[in-house]
Amino acid sequence: MAQFLRLAFFALIARPIALIVLGLNLRHRERLPLNGPAIIAANHNSHLDTLVLLSLFPLRLLPKLRPVAAADYFTVNPLLAWFSLNVIGILPIKREAKGGADPLKPCEMALERGEILVLFPEGSRGEPEVMGRFKRGIAVLAARRPQVPVTPIFLHGLGKALPKDDPILVPFFCDVFVGEAMHGDTEQTVFMTELTARMQALAGELPQPKEL
Repeated sequence: MAQFLRLAFFALIARPIALIVLGLNLRHRERLPLNGPAIIAANHNSHLDTLVLLSLFPLRLLPKLRPVAAADYFTVNPLLAWFSLNVIGILPIKREAKGGADPLKPCEMALERGEILVLFPEGSRGEPEVMGRFKRGIAVLAARRPQVPVTPIFLHGLGKALPKDDPILVPFFCDVFVGEAMHGDTEQTVFMTELTARMQALAGELPQPKEL
């Protein structure tokens, strides 16, 4: 039942919103991973980010797509928790693991199952169209699974279409830039520097307004 609801939600609601209402402009589609294990690393400004990223992939890949989110965010509202887990397919992780537990273990297990993780290295949503500092968790995960490709994706416009703490969707043309995959086979600081540089390079592909 949950699998059917997830397919219906993305086919009838999420994808039409992304492709029609937002007029999504996707650059470098050919760089998207077509199978797992794989990691997507994207900037984070809006609740729409996850829906748009999942809508980029064929519906047949939905069972393998797992957005990663902090578990405590979904414990406040049971209905939201059910929807996030069963329809969106969230993979919840604990920010502060107790008793020596490894917070990244669920991500490693998902990669071992051949799934495609969707990560937001900034952690939480930032200010509209402002990219925050990336946290090192993605470098740690990539180093543990150096054979797994990490594909950077830069999202633009979603922070204006549905900003943080704003419940009203505003139709706004949005851009998605897919970068070339990288691997965690380098020192973590080097990986983070390279990931940030690639994301900034993708942001630099945005058309600049012409001067009058």
